[in-house]
Order: sequence, then structure tokens, then C-alpha cells
Amino acid sequence: MNSQEFKWQPAGNKIKTKWGNNLNQNNIWNEYPRPQLERKDWINLNGLWSYSITNENALKPGNLYEKILVPFSLESSLSGVMKNLNEKEILWYYREFKIPENWKNKNILLHFNAVDWKCELFINDTKIGEHIGGYSEFYFDITNKLLEGKNKILLKVFDPSDKGYQPVGKQSLNPNGIWYTSISGIWQTVWLEPVSEKYIEKIEINNDFDNKEIKINCKLNKDENLPLKVGLLYNEKEFMKIKGNSNSDIVFKIPEEYFHPWSPNEPNIYRIKAELFDNEDKIIDSIESYTTIRKIEQRKDENGYYRIYLNNNKIFNMGVLDQGYWPDGLYTPPSEEAMIYDINKLKELGFNTIRKHVKIEPYRYYYYCDKIGMLIWQDMPSGDRQENKWEHHQLNAGDDVKRSDESKNNYYQEWSEIINNLKFFQCIIIWVPFNEAWGQFDTEKVVEFTNKQDPTRLINSASGGNHRNCGNFLDLHNYPEPSQYLKVDNLINILGEFGGLGLDIKGHTWKDDNWGYKTFKTKEEVTEKYEEYINLIINSFKGFSAAIYTQTTDVETEINGLITYDRSEIKVDKGRIKAANEKIINSLK
Repeated sequence: MNSQEFKWQPAGNKIKTKWGNNLNQNNIWNEYPRPQLERKDWINLNGLWSYSITNENALKPGNLYEKILVPFSLESSLSGVMKNLNEKEILWYYREFKIPENWKNKNILLHFNAVDWKCELFINDTKIGEHIGGYSEFYFDITNKLLEGKNKILLKVFDPSDKGYQPVGKQSLNPNGIWYTSISGIWQTVWLEPVSEKYIEKIEINNDFDNKEIKINCKLNKDENLPLKVGLLYNEKEFMKIKGNSNSDIVFKIPEEYFHPWSPNEPNIYRIKAELFDNEDKIIDSIESYTTIRKIEQRKDENGYYRIYLNNNKIFNMGVLDQGYWPDGLYTPPSEEAMIYDINKLKELGFNTIRKHVKIEPYRYYYYCDKIGMLIWQDMPSGDRQENKWEHHQLNAGDDVKRSDESKNNYYQEWSEIINNLKFFQCIIIWVPFNEAWGQFDTEKVVEFTNKQDPTRLINSASGGNHRNCGNFLDLHNYPEPSQYLKVDNLINILGEFGGLGLDIKGHTWKDDNWGYKTFKTKEEVTEKYEEYINLIINSFKGFSAAIYTQTTDVETEINGLITYDRSEIKVDKGRIKAANEKIINSLK
């Protein structure tokens, strides 16, 4: 039976989103997956693959009769499987593909935007390479292993989830309370693209707001300086074009009439077009990209409080904790339309910030936040959770986890890849290495490491404790009501989590047994309590610069979302929540 004959259907009887209910197995995440560096030619490999599960010692996959819908994880309903992978099993993926005739004489790259956790890739029965890390993109040049006609991909995946030491975020093989269903295997887009022997591998952008400069560096796959032409566009009009070389900064001094800073209220974007030439003046690569120009910094205000400053103006970050879970796709939104729905609803509710909580999203998520104007705090997915003392009411208290060298090295490797993959996106203004002491180790060293990876953003060293006097923030957590129980004068004081107001909407929950930090019976009650909390922060908290409400949607048995888990019901009065958010944002102007 081939893929065209196989009729996919969701697995299980859990609630689903409208996008999951209407999913077409032949049209899965068809948007170009890398908006920061876009080429015209590519092939989407999402869709039905064959799979099997074996014991950990198996050298081959065995029978590959069953089907899985990529890029949805094994455990999700939309994969069509909904099975758990334990720490003593291997997950195998298989599919066939052909290279188009017009791709001949090109190098072929095979991209995996995310595979959880450790995998080995085989092309036509030959091992190509391996990758460790469930949250970072990787790719291989498979050109030399391709055959005429049919080619075979085999991917071997090992994922112990929270039985291992690797970053897992909220995943658990025993989901309960604030810990959710684990995910394994491919969970973001898989795709092919043709490139020349020498091509633009990465585009790095460093902008200087004060000097009105945009610096663009087109990094090649080889350490060579080849001629480039780079054009800068605003509102689709090319207003500057500069000749330069690859692997070197090309500096655009923006004329005053084209200087349009980015902010949540004015999410201005510049488009970029770049052409790479060989030494005979022939175009060998052509890409499109984009950027914004903005500045983020820590600075004292007129009252002596340290604040977050965007483009030389202090800004209150009123945000929401966003865990990025879906009842049908788990880590993977059913579609881009579904993913954008969440961001748009938060914007409509008057939030200007999303704290992306211990999870990484597809590149297109951050691209859309750049487009519509949404600030992002990006957490590192937590892992290697051990029994250690969490102390969030004092400074320099609580215990760091004693990680093994292997565990530490894995953290640094994946955090480095995450930062370097995502720092392109200007919506991200804060890196968050640790949350509530989960796996927290060598905090000062990790902050120093984070700053070396990206010195252009602020660092929230330990959201919710264990607090250390490093980075840029003192970040308090308190449920349900906001509380200012600690203050540090040399850091920006913020409230990284509060709220969790629960409302059970029958017919829209994961299970019948649900919980919230404080539960209510009506939308009116939830709205009133939210307004009360916002007014408390405005009137009683001294020097606070941000507040993050828990959370965007219900997640599994947690019913403290602003929106139901299936995204079908808004659980608050939208107009009043928007007004409250605008009030607190404007209170700092």
C-alpha cells in the first residue's frame, strides 16, 4: 500500500481544534519553513511516512508497514499513532523521494527543523550523520549519496524524554499537574532544497539603532569572499543597493526618510534581496530575507528604577505565559493558521509580550511576531530536573543542581544552537536560561555564556528563582495574586508569572478532572479578578517593569487559560482585558 492509498485519520478521542478536525494529509505545513533566508526552489517532505518501534538494541527497523503523519510527534493524535516512546525503545522513520530533473548539477540539502531527541540519518542505506538536540534545526548535504530515480530516507530516533538528562521542557512520560504529554521524533517540517556548490548558508544581521545602520553579513558554506549585491526595501520599494563580499559586513546607513524603527505599535519591516556571484560575475545564489531596526537595553528611569527600554523609551512588558501545546498536535500546531490564531488573539487582548515557556517554536512563529509586533521572552527548555532546594523569596539562596559533565555539555550545546538559530528574530528581546530552579546550575557561568552567544539582548537569569545577582532581572513568581515580596535595586524588577485563574468550560477540556490556581464559575468572575490584579500591580508595586499572566490557553488538565485548549472559546471579556492591559502598559509612559 502506498501513501496515496492510505487514509490517514487522527488517533484517540481527545478534544481537537477546528484545524485538526479539517486537516488534509496531503497539505501539511506547506509554508516555506525558513523565512529568514528564503529560496524559490524547495520540496516539502511533510506527509505520510512509514515507521516502526523496536527495542533499544535493534540495528534495523524491522517491518515498516504502519504510517505516521509527519511532522506530528508519535504521541500526538494528528500523527495518527498516539503511542508513547519509552527510554528503552527506538523510533524509526522511512520514506522515499525523487530529485526533480531541474535540480541536476545542484547540491541537495535535507533539513530537519526539529527532531526530539537524538537521531541518526541514513540515505540509501548509508549513514550520513547524526544530531543531538530536540529543539534545534539541522541539515545534511546528501548529494553524494543520491541515486537516479528513487531514494530512501531512514531516520533512527532515541528519546528517553524526562527519563534522560536532556532539555525536555514540560514533557513527561507520566503527565500530571504542570507536566504534560511527552513528544518524540520529528515534530517540525522536513524539507529538501537545491543549492550551488557555494551558497549563502546563513544571514547575520546586526543593527545599530543610534547610528541608523543595518549591517548584513551573508555567511557562505565555505570560507571564501565572493561578490555580493544586497538590496534593502521598505514597502516593497528598493531604496538602497550595495555591492560587497560574502563573509563580510555590508553596512547600510539608513536615510532619515527611510528610518522606521520596530515596536509592538509600529512593527516596521525591511525586506532584503541578496545575489551571490562567482568570480566570473555569474549569479550562483539568490535569497530573500528581512530585518527590523530596534534597540533593547536596561536603563534607569527618572525615578531611579531600572527599566526595559525599547528604542530609548521605557516600555512595560504586559505578557502572557505561552506553553505552545495543542490537544491534537501536542508540540506541533495543526497548521500555520492555527499557530497564528494564538498570537493574533493575544494581540487583540492587548498584550504586547509573550513569554515562550520552556519550548521553542517553528521559525515562522517568530517571523509572524516580527510582522505583527509582539515582544518575545525566550526560555531555554528545562531538563535534568533533580531534587534541589527552590528558594524564591531570598537572593542568592537555594541550591544549584549538580549536573554531570555530559549533561552540562549537552545544555551548552543546545542552548548555543537555539540562540544562534533564533537571534535573527528581532521580536526576541530576552533570553531566559532557567525557570524555577529546574535543572539550574552554574547560574553566573550560564549567564556569561548566554551573553557571549548574543550580547545584544537582555538576560533573565533565573525566572522565579533561585535568584542570583546577575543578568538583568529579578523575576518573581506568585500564584494566583501578584506579589512584590523581594526587590533588588541594581536589576530590573519584574513579575514573571502570576494569575492562573481557572474556568472549566464543559465539552472543551482534556479530561473531567481539572484544576487552576484559583477557579471560578463564570467569565465575569475571571475578568473581574484579572482587572483587580492589574490594578494591584499599577497601584502598589514599586518599580516593576513587566508582568506575565498564566496563561494563553488551557493545557491538558490545567484550565487556567484565557482560551480553551481546543481554541474554540475565549474565557474572559475581551474588551475589558484589553483595556486593563492597555492601562498597565500606558502607566509607564
